[in-house]
Amino acid sequence: MSAAVLQPRYVIPAEPVYQMSVAQYHAAIRAGIFGEGDAIELLEGLLVQKMPKKRPHVVALTKLLRSIDALLPEGWSAQSQDPITLDDGEPEPDLAVIRGRAEDYREAHPGAGDIALVVEVSDTTLDRDRGIKLRSYARAAIPTYWIVNLVDRCVEVYSSPDAAASTPGYRARATLSFDESLRVVIAGVERGEMRVDDLLP
Repeated sequence: MSAAVLQPRYVIPAEPVYQMSVAQYHAAIRAGIFGEGDAIELLEGLLVQKMPKKRPHVVALTKLLRSIDALLPEGWSAQSQDPITLDDGEPEPDLAVIRGRAEDYREAHPGAGDIALVVEVSDTTLDRDRGIKLRSYARAAIPTYWIVNLVDRCVEVYSSPDAAASTPGYRARATLSFDESLRVVIAGVERGEMRVDDLLP
């Protein structure tokens, strides 16, 4: 018996697709078009499907939250998998270190100026996290971006955003292996270190 050929469920059109502003996205949420259970996020004006979380992702994120909470100074907190509002999208990073506490944002999500660090835990989404997510965070001038890379068992650290570049990115990149340590910098002040192997599942 020959193996069946699986066809892709969706075909991405070659022609331009419709882009949605953040205001239109919020209006659609208020109208009930998108709900809390919809696995989507707005990236560079495009609705992108979020990927299901596998157990290594869940374990790594749990360890990351535990490690970073111990290092955050007064006046800062960590939120997990919740939206942040940027000029051209509303990504939901696996972790964001925000100024203040969740209850300070009753009327709106944290914006770029409220964020010291964003982190994505990456396995199946590595290309997306190095591509559209990285561009979005750099364009918003978020100071530091980490990718906890479960594929290569390392952490990629991006800093010094270049928002004005034709393709926004970060001027500095370092790849830290399992036996190295990450410096946690909040508002320009180093608050401590955490070992990479303490974050990996």
